[in-house]
Amino acid sequence: MYQHRIKKLAAAALFALTGSAHADIVIGVSLPLTGPASGLGIPVANAIKLWPSKIGSETLKVIVLDDATDPTKGVQNSNRLTTEEHADLVVGSAATPVAIAMAAPLAESGTVQLMLSPGMLAPGKDAWTFRLAQANAVMAHAMLLHMKAQGIKTVGFLGYTDAYGESWLKDFQAEAAAIAPTIKVVASERFARSDTAVTGQALKLVAANPDAILIAASGSGAAMPHKSVIERGYKGKIYQTHAAASRDLMRIGGKDVEGAFVVSGPAVVAEQLAATNPSKALAMDYVQKYEKAYGPGSRNQFAAHGYDVTLLLEKIIPVALKSAKPGTPEFRTALRNALESMGRTVVSQGVLAYSKDNHWGFTNETGVMLKVVNGDWKVE
Repeated sequence: MYQHRIKKLAAAALFALTGSAHADIVIGVSLPLTGPASGLGIPVANAIKLWPSKIGSETLKVIVLDDATDPTKGVQNSNRLTTEEHADLVVGSAATPVAIAMAAPLAESGTVQLMLSPGMLAPGKDAWTFRLAQANAVMAHAMLLHMKAQGIKTVGFLGYTDAYGESWLKDFQAEAAAIAPTIKVVASERFARSDTAVTGQALKLVAANPDAILIAASGSGAAMPHKSVIERGYKGKIYQTHAAASRDLMRIGGKDVEGAFVVSGPAVVAEQLAATNPSKALAMDYVQKYEKAYGPGSRNQFAAHGYDVTLLLEKIIPVALKSAKPGTPEFRTALRNALESMGRTVVSQGVLAYSKDNHWGFTNETGVMLKVVNGDWKVE
């Protein structure tokens, strides 16, 4: 009788252990839902609301936290998600400085980070970080090919003082040296995300009179510097980066952004993509689902990244489950290994090819050049 009871207790304990191994898959998310970059984070949060509740037979438990566009808050969110919520994978942030700050604590905990911004990390520091925003170099590639075709030789740069602006300037110049050495940056000015005016910087750039001005800013914040250089009399071509591929640019910029060139992922112009574009079908699916939920014209670059997260989860979770159970260090490692070995993967925002040595993923076939025409996007 006693031995029978011991066996029952042992069986119950074993059931409890195995039961915990079949817990929900926890996806932590940190986004700028408030603060200067809220225009990036809110669309991603909207896309997350459209995620499936399950992948295969596994239930997704999604925890979304606001990082308020604050790197310190992003670190706090990372620690909470890994130590208190036991996240299997963390998504975020959409604000580059916050995403960079999150990388170290997530790596220390051995948790995959799907970064929604093109954050640059020191060599060897991105072992657990994978980007779902296109690398600046990939987007600069498409932009420079367009500039060459336009006969542009000189460029003025007006960008954020933070990591996004710095990396865009660096990558643009490096890519120009490789594929368009006749194109030179002849003037460079910077401003903070929180600045409400760039009058001095705009005057200096207009005085330099480059063939084109490249603005490296994001969301609604990209309209202010654009309007400023127009208001100071600039008549040349103006280019914007992929972080400005949002209707906020046109909503706030109005007539001043007419004729602007913006590099983008494919998703925001799904209907205009050629039938041969590998992302067309997924871009159309994203647009139809997102605009059904949030209204015509609500699509944007950032919500598309949120959509693409599920495409990755649907690919890597079944692979990881073959070797480990959710809620364990082994499962988190298996998710990382699955990303590194998943091969060429088409998403709504381009083509990914992650590997052990490449956690940026997007290939040069990704970038699309757009022009603002009558308050709307037109593929160049």
